[in-house]
Amino acid sequence: MREEFYKIKRLPPYVFEEVNKVKAKLRNEGVDIIDFGMGNPDLPVPQHIIDKLCENANKPRTNRYSASKGIPGLRKAIAGYYDRRFGVKLNPDTQVVSTLGSKEGFANLAQAICAPGDVVIAPNPSYPIHAFGFIMAGGVIRHIEAHTPEQYLSGIERAVRHSVPPPIAMILCYPSNPTAQVVDLDFYKEALRIAKKHDLIIISDMAYSEIYFDENKPTPSILQVEGAMDNTVEITTLSKTYSMAGFRVGFALGNEKILAALARVKSYLDYGAYTPIQVAATAALNGPQECVTEMRNIYKRRRDVLIESFANAGWDIEKPEASMFAWTKIPEKYRAMRSVEFSKLLLEKAAIAVAPGAGFGEYGDEYVRIALVENEQRIRQAARSIKKLFSE
Repeated sequence: MREEFYKIKRLPPYVFEEVNKVKAKLRNEGVDIIDFGMGNPDLPVPQHIIDKLCENANKPRTNRYSASKGIPGLRKAIAGYYDRRFGVKLNPDTQVVSTLGSKEGFANLAQAICAPGDVVIAPNPSYPIHAFGFIMAGGVIRHIEAHTPEQYLSGIERAVRHSVPPPIAMILCYPSNPTAQVVDLDFYKEALRIAKKHDLIIISDMAYSEIYFDENKPTPSILQVEGAMDNTVEITTLSKTYSMAGFRVGFALGNEKILAALARVKSYLDYGAYTPIQVAATAALNGPQECVTEMRNIYKRRRDVLIESFANAGWDIEKPEASMFAWTKIPEKYRAMRSVEFSKLLLEKAAIAVAPGAGFGEYGDEYVRIALVENEQRIRQAARSIKKLFSE
């Protein structure tokens, strides 16, 4: 048997694994780790969603195979959400596909539209699936440095000119994971202009659409821009909005032709999420939304405590406008260590886990990502440990 398979050889070593091994070792030794590493929501799922899940799990018919592209009620619910939230009209039969979380949506969308050797433009740093979904499909990633939205946008046309063959798609992600940056509709209008000029598909990741911290500036959707439906698919998820990460409910929305291709790929691979989960997700979208505001306010308070307490410890962090992350440069005295070694130092000397920026691309190696998934008391405890470490 071959030592390595073709697609596995195309994947680099998992950057986070080195830090995870240290974390696991310390936990086995009984060390209490304050874990800001993974964006894994710690808040409870709203009770009315759990109640709907349990109610439907007790119905024998719901334990049968479900619908690969999502049950009709769920597709109608997300279409209703987009209408209320963004003023975007979607046909739930042709412009909505339910996915098993946003990662599966990205991976299978890549399988649907990407041929071996196709070039895709992706921001760097960025969430790993943005690149590796296409790499596993046989594509080639053209990375563009993206420490700001403007930097990314300005590099796209240059990348198109110097790519052979010409790119087929470009990826957007705002609010950004990992950088937590946001954009306005003018940004999306310019992105769409560039994409249409060069015949590019746009894939927009909106996983953090409801975690924004200025109530007067809710995050926009690219589908609000006139003409976006011609070449755009937006991918979103309920994981963060309702703290439903383990439910694995996401959506791909937008262009009918692209979504038909995605639906066909999925029809060969899965039967959709467990029906009671889809019914619970429908209840989340159609039900009371005060829970979303409450979660947003919790993340905002955590953000403020993080910024204040870490500054007092000697680590100045730029205040994120959205998402459940802070993206910050490694303090100057430790920057030469780069992100993996600095992350291991925080674990071993302060019992604090963060995500090394190198895991999000080569241009992230001077940064770490801090997830707002510990409560305010634990954030302050972490700041005290950091202050002690920095003073040594």
